[in-house]
Amino acid sequence: MIPAAAPLLDIRDLSVSFRAGAARTRAVDGVSFALESGRTLALVGESGSGKSVTALSILRLLAPGAETQGNALFDGEDLLAASEERLRAIRGARITMVFQEPMTSLNPLHSIEKQIGEILELHGARGAEKIRARVVELLGEVGIPDPADRLAAYPHQLSGGQRQRVMIAMALANRPDLFIADEPTTALDVTVQAQILDLLKRLQARHGMAMLFITHDLNIVRKIADDVAVMQKGRIVETGPVATIFSAPRHPYTCALLAAEPKGAPPPFNAAAQPIVSADNIKVWFPIKRGFFRRTIGYVKAVDGVSVTVREGETVGVVGESGSGKTTLGLALLRLIRSEGAIVFLGQRIDGLRFKELRPIRRDMQIVFQDPYGSLSPRLPVADIVAEGLGVQDKSLSYSQKREIVARALADTGLDPAAMDRYPHEFSGGQRQRIAIARAMVLEPKFIVLDEPTSALDMSVQAQIVDLLRDLQRRRGLAFLFISHDLRVVRALASEIIVMRGGKLIESGPAAELLAHPKSDYTRALFAAAFDMRAEEGSVIPV
Repeated sequence: MIPAAAPLLDIRDLSVSFRAGAARTRAVDGVSFALESGRTLALVGESGSGKSVTALSILRLLAPGAETQGNALFDGEDLLAASEERLRAIRGARITMVFQEPMTSLNPLHSIEKQIGEILELHGARGAEKIRARVVELLGEVGIPDPADRLAAYPHQLSGGQRQRVMIAMALANRPDLFIADEPTTALDVTVQAQILDLLKRLQARHGMAMLFITHDLNIVRKIADDVAVMQKGRIVETGPVATIFSAPRHPYTCALLAAEPKGAPPPFNAAAQPIVSADNIKVWFPIKRGFFRRTIGYVKAVDGVSVTVREGETVGVVGESGSGKTTLGLALLRLIRSEGAIVFLGQRIDGLRFKELRPIRRDMQIVFQDPYGSLSPRLPVADIVAEGLGVQDKSLSYSQKREIVARALADTGLDPAAMDRYPHEFSGGQRQRIAIARAMVLEPKFIVLDEPTSALDMSVQAQIVDLLRDLQRRRGLAFLFISHDLRVVRALASEIIVMRGGKLIESGPAAELLAHPKSDYTRALFAAAFDMRAEEGSVIPV
């Protein structure tokens, strides 16, 4: 009898604790699992369950003060006992990792070519032309359009989805044996998500690469993983093949995760409701300049002639691929970037107002950004972050009054008000997004742009946030512009949907009507990718 091959990665009784003064918190408690070459293990669980800490501990990337026990055997070698020199040889070559938030992982001062080229050089690649050709090849593999033309681009010039694709290109540059993916598709729309998952599976089959895939999206687990390990409060509560876990889960927590999905119906479309903000023929064009004299030779038409109305008590969902102009449209409506076209807010024309004239109006318009870690100051405690708008808009409030208002806002978003003196890095990704939502809600605005507010949240918290947003909307008559690539969340929240592609509005209409009877081929393909249906003429999306 031939003995079974040893697993590529073998985690044995791994525990991780963090010290803060005299206090000691155990984030991972006795975790064990194994991963063979060529297979994918999905690590799933709610935010704060210990998934990312487990992955970071494998390469010893945890913050100072972390105490690790157990073994992390990679190809028979215990990485927890390896020297720093040995780890440097493994990191980026044999084991690579893609992090959850690409904007904080990419250097804002370096071009895309330099950042991908650097990891190739560190592990032996030589020759500028050879490295450049490999960078172009990698960008093409992960779906960056016109890769040769994007080499000089900086991270801020790419959409959220494009930045994540650059991170995946960096991780795959040296053809690793183990690919650790920490929410790699969080920032991607459904069509690109499908392309990336297909890409990862093809590369895995070609190179026999093992994948440790961390995600909160159980629909992705179905598509990519061979095995699942379910984590709760630092422990693995259930593990097994995907088919077994999804068809016959044993642990109550696994059953709850599988049942968690945004439910309920949005308020019905009401064309007679009072418009809160309306925009007509909005254009946001960015000049393309070339040559010594920086002459304008063309324009990137990020938003090109889009009209939209958001009414009191209703949500307009904006959907489309990464780079389609969704976020740019939201920023234009809030007058955070320059645009052409009429914008009317609460009956007042605001597109011609100057900065000082806009300041008192901004109390009634807020935004929740896509990347909570990038939008929250790491140097301020949560209380100061959430109260910042109060200090600008109402200087008469005392310190205690501000803290009372902040406590209510945190409680409304499902956070413990007692944690308001902690800093953003002490919270999970999902908790940081709830802090961002609390900051937007604290001024009780009338209009909020929600730019992918649930993309970083696990399924159960997504459902809670959707319920929270619907409740706040119902009680306060809030108007939302909800930008998202997650059409399941859009279906639960939006009264009206607009579909964008390449800066243009493809089609729009009441949500129930558009979901059931999309008119354009692009919209049908988008919905088919989101709901795992075939993009056929006349196909109906469940609503």
